[in-house]
Amino acid sequence: MDIKPIKTDADYRAALEEIETLMMADPDTPEGEKLDVLVTLVEAYERKHYPLDLPDPVEAIKFEMEQKGLTVKDLEPMIGKSNRVYEVLNHKRSLTLKMIWRLHEQLGIPAESLIKQHVQDGHH
Repeated sequence: MDIKPIKTDADYRAALEEIETLMMADPDTPEGEKLDVLVTLVEAYERKHYPLDLPDPVEAIKFEMEQKGLTVKDLEPMIGKSNRVYEVLNHKRSLTLKMIWRLHEQLGIPAESLIKQHVQDGHH
């Protein structure tokens, strides 16, 4: 596993691409572990280089829903059954990385806004 520190924007983009290829990896496989490490590196890089106050992930999703006129049903393919969508929208359930990528790919929500949640979880 050739993971190196993220020092430049190019490293950062390469790490994001790598994460995308590993999204479907199972947690206890070498790929899943690599995904874990990469996400940690990316989050550390983002904290240092993008200390922006991005919207809370749920706000980002609600904003997209309003903009595009989406319903909970429209989010089911990305998040899961409607009760799970409600849990996410009511801050009762955290987004998983798979949800984040699907929301990012299908709604175009910046992954950074969605990942923000992981960074904030420690501070609530």
